[in-house]
Amino acid sequence: MSAPAEPTEVPPPAIQVLIAIHPSFDIVDFAGPLDVLFNARHDPKVYGTEAFKITWASATEYTASFQGAVIRRQIDYEDAQADLEDYDVLVVLGGPVDGPMDEIIKASEEPIPLIKAFGELQQKDPSKERTLLSICTGSLFLAKAGVLQGLAATTHPDFITRLELLCQQAAQVGDLAQTDVMLERYVVNNARFDLGDDEDENPFIFRKRPDGRRKSNARKGSNAWREGKRRASMVRRANMRLGGLRLITSGGITAGLDATLYLVAAMVSHESAIECARILQYEWRKGVTVDGIDV
Repeated sequence: MSAPAEPTEVPPPAIQVLIAIHPSFDIVDFAGPLDVLFNARHDPKVYGTEAFKITWASATEYTASFQGAVIRRQIDYEDAQADLEDYDVLVVLGGPVDGPMDEIIKASEEPIPLIKAFGELQQKDPSKERTLLSICTGSLFLAKAGVLQGLAATTHPDFITRLELLCQQAAQVGDLAQTDVMLERYVVNNARFDLGDDEDENPFIFRKRPDGRRKSNARKGSNAWREGKRRASMVRRANMRLGGLRLITSGGITAGLDATLYLVAAMVSHESAIECARILQYEWRKGVTVDGIDV
């Protein structure tokens, strides 16, 4: 592949990403989205325009994945909580549900408190465009945290029923709002994207319509990141669930790549997402969006 050029002007600031690691996480859930975000640039052809700055947190200095690979944390959860306002994106990893994940869910341990705090932060301050992204069974943590009420979500197909049960339990202790659990590559709530003049141009998501059918949407590239403080957008966000927090859940393992490519398209550009997929030699498969601000 040809080397990108050097920047000729000051690029936009990096989007701050925090990845929440837990014992027995799936290594692909971590490495896949990490690689997508690492390769994303505001200008795909220019070095020095990297779009994301990535930090990962864990409860212990070294955390072993389900496969045995060991990751050293950059920060602990106490620091992550203290600096949570600095982050634009929180990524929650999945893993095998039986074992450490199940124990974390039962005890409501990290990253569940971090997820709750991130959702509450958006509700208190909807002026900032924040995103919560779960990979694979990471959505079970979101369900336990109660942030999926009144929204739609997906997870690894083997754990759809478990997700439904956790969402039902959350509704009983919350405001009784139910969660629409779907079997999709990824599901986007509170989306932000700009339709092009031709809706058949650059289709990259499908919008789930009330009648259950899918309508193909087009997109030339979101300007939400650059204009996220527009008053109209802030007002709409404030009146939505979780203060308009963009909430994305993905299906099993490689579906996390699809969801992360969507995130790149939504926050950077469609062109950048396509270039990331090309570098990874990966065919981007699309999910659905169930609600949106700028649709």
